[in-house]
Amino acid sequence: MTMLLDRARNLVDHVRVGETGPRVVGRLAAYDGLMLEATGFTRPIGAGARIVSAGNQVSRAEVVGFRGDRTLLMALDGAAAHANGARVEPDASSAMAEVGPALLGRVVDGLGNPLDGLGPVGAVDKWPLHGVQDNPLSRARVTKPFDTGVRAVNAMLTAGVGQRIAIVAGSGVGKSVLMGQMIAGADADVIVVGLIGERSREVSDFLATKLPPEVRRKAVVVAVPADHAPLLRLRAAMRATAIAEDFRARGLKVLLLVDSLTRVAHAQREIGLSLGEPPTVKGYPPSALGLIPKLVERAGADALTGGSITALYTVLADGDDTSDPIVDAARAIVDGHIILSRGLAEQGVYPAIDIGKSLSRVMADIVTPEHAQAAAGFRRLWSAFEENRDLILMGAYAPGNDPLIDEAIVRRPELLDFLTQPQLERAPYDASVAGLIGLMAS
Repeated sequence: MTMLLDRARNLVDHVRVGETGPRVVGRLAAYDGLMLEATGFTRPIGAGARIVSAGNQVSRAEVVGFRGDRTLLMALDGAAAHANGARVEPDASSAMAEVGPALLGRVVDGLGNPLDGLGPVGAVDKWPLHGVQDNPLSRARVTKPFDTGVRAVNAMLTAGVGQRIAIVAGSGVGKSVLMGQMIAGADADVIVVGLIGERSREVSDFLATKLPPEVRRKAVVVAVPADHAPLLRLRAAMRATAIAEDFRARGLKVLLLVDSLTRVAHAQREIGLSLGEPPTVKGYPPSALGLIPKLVERAGADALTGGSITALYTVLADGDDTSDPIVDAARAIVDGHIILSRGLAEQGVYPAIDIGKSLSRVMADIVTPEHAQAAAGFRRLWSAFEENRDLILMGAYAPGNDPLIDEAIVRRPELLDFLTQPQLERAPYDASVAGLIGLMAS
């Protein structure tokens, strides 16, 4: 009965999207553990497919390329009992994501199936998984501050409504903790979280510690752990972005968090190398680096509806290398980046934000001159200490040679205290700015 219902829904999907010609059904001809090859299945790249094997076992796949007269597909469901000659059917529903208010408070996987045990999601609205191509002139400028609830970000790296920010750090430096602080303190109508390629334990931990009940009610979580198929991890990032785009189209202020953008690029690297793409820097094929702007550019403010997507993307710097190709590609396309320092984390400074290396490209457009002047003064003191750190710690610097360095040494504890914020503490935007101005005026 389940098999008949699945086929009926698939046929309805084809009728809904306007396919009037005969359905193209192919046969599975090869399978190497990651890539499937089908004959007689002439569908475009990105099209969905259902593979019906012996015993009526159904798995889902997506067209990713061609080799001669054979169509290359990649499985969405991980390991499955594929058989030679299995039936390959079109699956039009895979190109759309279920969206809408019914998703609020829910946790779904990369295919939109519920993970929270609360029954069917019940979302009836659809949005293209790969997004809708917008006119660049329909994007609004970033002119209003976005309250993140984190003092260091509000005061020194002021975020704007519709800004895209990369949080860059090595493993274990506090990316997820900083994301949790921003979720708890964010001034947003809807929060969409994409947990891509992380450990399964971290998914449940994130839900329990980073999403309190009052935040959970306005949040949507899309989670795909690291042991799932690469295409499923890639789809999870696209699904989270599509859900955020729908809420933006409704005129809402959305906060989108993707953890992590590096895992999304890793998934595309697996797919690209399987298709025979040439590896470039650190083994990344061109498609992996090209995916980042395609995903990030979907966020932003909409001038037509008044809605916005303020996006945070965590980027894992392998070996704390901030010149990693994924870090460089992300930093080049976002509107600001927050660099976390392992040295500060080892000193117990959390969030461990390296102010000298971090930047908000929209800050000048959204803060007052007094705020900008105070932030510039903070940066001068911070940079003066960092540039002469080795001399100061060795005792090679003689006090009195440079008044700026002298002041930086004396006020270093004040600067660190200002940046430090307990995980459960919330720092509103106005209070953060007032604190910075007061600190630099003293």
